[in-house]
Amino acid sequence: MSGEFPSAFLFPDPALADREGLLCFGGDLEPSTLLAAYSQGIFPWFNVGDPILWWSPHPRFLLFPSELHFSRRTQKRLEQCAFEVRADERFKEVIGGCQKAVRTNQEGTWILPKIVKAYERLFEEGYAHSLEVYKEGELVGGLYGVSLGAAFFGESMFSRQDHASKAAIRELCRLGVERGWKMIDCQIHSEHLERWGARAVDRERFLALLKEALKEKTWRGRWSLN
Repeated sequence: MSGEFPSAFLFPDPALADREGLLCFGGDLEPSTLLAAYSQGIFPWFNVGDPILWWSPHPRFLLFPSELHFSRRTQKRLEQCAFEVRADERFKEVIGGCQKAVRTNQEGTWILPKIVKAYERLFEEGYAHSLEVYKEGELVGGLYGVSLGAAFFGESMFSRQDHASKAAIRELCRLGVERGWKMIDCQIHSEHLERWGARAVDRERFLALLKEALKEKTWRGRWSLN
């Protein structure tokens, strides 16, 4: 699956990951390395002082675009908020918003300067994308991730106003349905994503879905939601 993205760093079989999902460490964050990793169901995640750590969790947490579910109350609130969602206009600000977001039971951030630089390069090459949520012209939330074939690999999202991240997820799923994505990779379990319809699948099933997704067209380059 990784033949299209040759990298100097060769990844082990994802099935060799430990119980926590850690597969290996080392290498670099060059675009070719990141693309080779994603094409094999692997992603980087590490903290200050760590080497580059590569993960392939089991099970994998996925959101299938057509299965997004919000309560009627949430849907009503989203309509009342009247957010505007755009794509790929302020990638740097979105990843910066995710970097600075305060999260429950989490000290600091894994979105280190070297991660920011790496994903900005992927954005420049047309593989990383952002959705930006606006309220009266002000950026109030968003998300970013990587798109390969018929798969979107979600990396992080942030919200400065209630429901802004939900608006981003809703638009992402709408786009996924429109483009026939096989899945949105959420990587690991979170309660709010589970409430919205995401579910766990075993690694073997995930890798089979990924293999099928990579046969499809990659929507490379800047996205427009118009």
